[in-house]
Amino acid sequence: MTVKLHFVASEAPEAQAMLPRLRDRFGDAGPGGASVIVALGGDGFMLQTLHTFLGKGVPIYGMNFGSVGFLMNELHPDDLPKRLAVATEAKVHPLLMKAVTASQTFEAIAFNEVSLLRETRQAAKLRITLDGKVRLNELICDGILVSTPAGSTAYNLSAHGPILPIDSALLAMTPLSAFRPRRWRGALLPRQAQIRIEILEPQKRPVSATADNTEVRDVIHVEIAEDRTTAMTMLFDEGHSLDERILAEQFLY
Repeated sequence: MTVKLHFVASEAPEAQAMLPRLRDRFGDAGPGGASVIVALGGDGFMLQTLHTFLGKGVPIYGMNFGSVGFLMNELHPDDLPKRLAVATEAKVHPLLMKAVTASQTFEAIAFNEVSLLRETRQAAKLRITLDGKVRLNELICDGILVSTPAGSTAYNLSAHGPILPIDSALLAMTPLSAFRPRRWRGALLPRQAQIRIEILEPQKRPVSATADNTEVRDVIHVEIAEDRTTAMTMLFDEGHSLDERILAEQFLY
């Protein structure tokens, strides 16, 4: 069966220049007729593409035009059909964030992470509850994030959080500049964990919550859980799966 492709590209000049060349060579079935979406860009554009095609049931294959490209494949357009024919699938589930303010409740999903950040010069004070049990009564910090396995190589990695294999069934909870408890470095959570983060002294120490690109300011508490009802499929070159990239990153020195 012939693979029907739809090409999308980030605003990077190199990606924009490659877009018409690939469409001319392989054709473009459009977003409604494609069996594979080919995304040209970096990790941030892959994240954008996952949101754009959410619920369409079409796998996404990325080619890297960015700086890091954990979620992308190398740029070798000549053998694209062969690469797609033997590509490895990775299913990713997003987090569902429910952020409550004094007047409203907002919901958003995150394929990378949900992050809570202080809004002012004063550190945030947070209480962390897992599955109805308070695990950390008071955390004083700049913020905290909960990341998916796919997102563990993004903001979580820069915050010195653990890198998770794509099929690890875990979530990473990583504090940002924790002051008290000073030695707390975060936790690995089972993917079915129900997470509640309360903001202590919200008027004095306001906190924002962000799920990927959706930000809610002045939150009172945030609930986070993996959304198992939603999934997207990403495609990786044979022998260069996301798991391999994650392993390689951990042995850099």
